[in-house]
Amino acid sequence: MMEMLFSPLFSGSSGNCIYVGTRQEAVIVDAGVSARAIREEMERVGLDAGAVKAILVTHEHTDHITGVGALARGLGVPVYATEGTWRGMEKRLGKLAEEQKRTVQAGVDFYIGGIDVMPFETPHDTNEPCGYAFCVDGLKAAVATDIGCVKESWLSHVRGSDIVLLESDYDEDMLLAGSYTYELKRRIRGRRGHLSNEDAGRVAAELAATGTKRIILGHMSQNNNFPDLALRTIESILLDREILPGRDVMLSVARRDGCSGVFAARMQAED
Repeated sequence: MMEMLFSPLFSGSSGNCIYVGTRQEAVIVDAGVSARAIREEMERVGLDAGAVKAILVTHEHTDHITGVGALARGLGVPVYATEGTWRGMEKRLGKLAEEQKRTVQAGVDFYIGGIDVMPFETPHDTNEPCGYAFCVDGLKAAVATDIGCVKESWLSHVRGSDIVLLESDYDEDMLLAGSYTYELKRRIRGRRGHLSNEDAGRVAAELAATGTKRIILGHMSQNNNFPDLALRTIESILLDREILPGRDVMLSVARRDGCSGVFAARMQAED
């Protein structure tokens, strides 16, 4: 049986890190907490840090790069990011060997061992942000967070995934009634900010209708959202479209302070 593992180790504005691949060969997407915390969390849930062959970075915000340099040095693996992201983060990573610095381009896939990696452009307020889709033995997963608006240009790369980490950052009413400044609220709600629960619900319905079986809601605001509220909002949108959560698609929420589970997409091998 072919199997692809997907594990959000940390997800939220305080730090992000996702394990994708198999038990023998995997990548880390973002390292927004300390390298020590990442390695301890992997060990706690039975994932071998020795399987990690590379670190992929979505963009240069602190909650995505805090541990990148130390983790890359400790594991002796390369770091992949767009040219714009490298400009924004390189000086903050500490010393890396030249062979550890790899540049990717949105829309151009590449392989890390047996993992096919497709970076895709995302609308976010950084230099050159991207999400990533992964294929292993016909199975597909995607990381789609820090996205300001729903666009076909990125959704086309996520569609057809077995498992998706999907941003559900804020509840509209909570954000508007909260203590953030007007400018910060405008940034979050802008087309290069973050996805609301309602946005995530519409995307979840589209993904579920095209075959996605598990959606993990991630990058949830600590101040402008609650896990139960996000789940209720998205479940309501799915039900309005006659998509039954728990039958047609599995929904869960990624924790900000630790692993949310080691999820697996599986395909029966043909005789």
